[in-house]
Amino acid sequence: MPVTATLVSLVVAVPVAALSGAAAPLALGDAGPLVRWGLPLVGVVHDLAASFTIGLLLVAAFLVREGRSTRRRERAAQLAFLSSLIWLVSATVVLYLTLGELAGIPLSSPDYLPVLLGNVWSMELLRLYLGVALLVVPVVAMTAYARTRAALAWTFLLALVALVPLAFAGHSASALGHRTAVVALNLHLVGLTVWVGGLMAIASLLPVLGKALPDAVRRFSTVATWCYVAVGLSGVLFATVTVGSFANLATPYGVVLLLKVALLAILGVAGWAQRRAVVARGVDSPRRFGQVALVEIVLMAAAVSLGVVLGGTPTPVPEPVDLTLTLDLTGWPLPEPFTWARLFLTWRTDWLFTLVALVAIGLYVAGVVRLRRRSDHWPLHKLVLWVLGWVLFMWLTSGGPGAYGRVMFSVHTATFTGLMMAVPILLVPANAFTLALRALPARGDKTLGPREVVSAVVHPRWASFILNPVTAGTLLFASLLAFYWTPLLHWSLTTHLGHVFMVVHFTLTGYVFVWSLVGTDPGPPRWSTPIRVIVLGVTLAGHAFFALALMQGAFLLGPEFYKTIAVPWVPDLLADQQLGGVFAWGLGISLTIVLMVIVLLDRYRAPGLRRSHAPG
Repeated sequence: MPVTATLVSLVVAVPVAALSGAAAPLALGDAGPLVRWGLPLVGVVHDLAASFTIGLLLVAAFLVREGRSTRRRERAAQLAFLSSLIWLVSATVVLYLTLGELAGIPLSSPDYLPVLLGNVWSMELLRLYLGVALLVVPVVAMTAYARTRAALAWTFLLALVALVPLAFAGHSASALGHRTAVVALNLHLVGLTVWVGGLMAIASLLPVLGKALPDAVRRFSTVATWCYVAVGLSGVLFATVTVGSFANLATPYGVVLLLKVALLAILGVAGWAQRRAVVARGVDSPRRFGQVALVEIVLMAAAVSLGVVLGGTPTPVPEPVDLTLTLDLTGWPLPEPFTWARLFLTWRTDWLFTLVALVAIGLYVAGVVRLRRRSDHWPLHKLVLWVLGWVLFMWLTSGGPGAYGRVMFSVHTATFTGLMMAVPILLVPANAFTLALRALPARGDKTLGPREVVSAVVHPRWASFILNPVTAGTLLFASLLAFYWTPLLHWSLTTHLGHVFMVVHFTLTGYVFVWSLVGTDPGPPRWSTPIRVIVLGVTLAGHAFFALALMQGAFLLGPEFYKTIAVPWVPDLLADQQLGGVFAWGLGISLTIVLMVIVLLDRYRAPGLRRSHAPG
């Protein structure tokens, strides 16, 4: 199956690349036909190898059961080892060829390799492709030895992470649309890779699946549906940035995009038909399933090929002429002069965090609905808290705090204090883990399903270390020092990846801290109330130290960034930083008091509601 898919992709890639201009010679600085044709063709092999590796790991870790005398996981891991080797080699070749495209140096140049080695870290695109190769190395090593479902699951997760740099390497057509394009491309890559790879993996493992085939196909059908939704949604987002208008669909880029959309639509219909004709009947004929899967894989391979060629085709949306420093550094133009009204009324959708919030709300509502359909009670106030928490998260990341926090230190500090404490105070009492464990069905065949993954998150031994108040409080305080008094601050202010990492890190760290104090989900036994009060007091003192350091600080944090963007309505940067300390102090004190009240009230909670007795 992988060989067939590769041949189909290469056959499709050659004429499409020739007609779209993806392999056309450059007027200036052309590196030659080996680079121009090598990049799309090797890119096809790279994407299919990555898909096959990830698909095999998905099937082995989550979809297929193992019998006493079967070696299904071992066979999947062996194939994943071979495909990950091809993935690593092709990623290295793409890195090697990319220098020629960027610098216009032919491969025959004697200085090619020295120039590559000298610039591999300084040039962003080379650095991203290097990141892919370095992330694939441990995937190769782990597939060589991993045979248990847990080890294969961790390898699957690492392989997905290896896709992330590719989204940042893809072109976005304009600096203004870069963030939307990166989010869309990440969603698209994960959805398409898991979808294509999963089907190729099941088809390749048909000889060893045996009685496990119906369950594997049924479970993959659900995964494929989610992947199809992700691919469709990401395609719409990406097209708004790269195409811009309906008139641009007549350009070579637009034509290739339409061909890919048509193929994905056909695949959607084929998948729906397969669910009705094959999956619903329990996959009673493996041969028939293999024939249907082969047709789908051929179409998928053509779609992957079109996607690779699309990445090298010039987009019809030009780069904006009025590119400002703020737009270049943050991905957004400078907002209107700050007022308190604009803080609450401004909205700039950050699609990554908005989609995360909407999916979290949707899954929670689905869980509540499932419980109520079986006449099982779930408190309404917990649903309200969960929704309010994610609405606050969206406002902090996409509303006025998200817009002004990128250019004003004072608003930045208030925003991250809210993410770190206010959002978790709303989310933790909603008991999302308890809801998941009650709503999700358990698997009886010792495979990893959603419920088993949730249980593995809250019940392992390391949770007793991470989810205790001392560790969580220390991590929270250390994060403040690490981000604000090291180069991490500049990285988070000037790069998309840095900003995403900072938001995710502070939100998760705050969630863990609040959960360790007042969480009632299943997990490690809760510490006594007096100790939790003491830990909370010490953490408050640490936060106060951080706020006072900002209020009394005589030197500027992140000076290169704030002096470069030179926001007109912030004439005194140090005064704005000191105001940020005031916000951190005020919000920190207020939210800590709320936490203290919750901890003290916990002494009067009914024993049946305590974490150690929570349903799980």
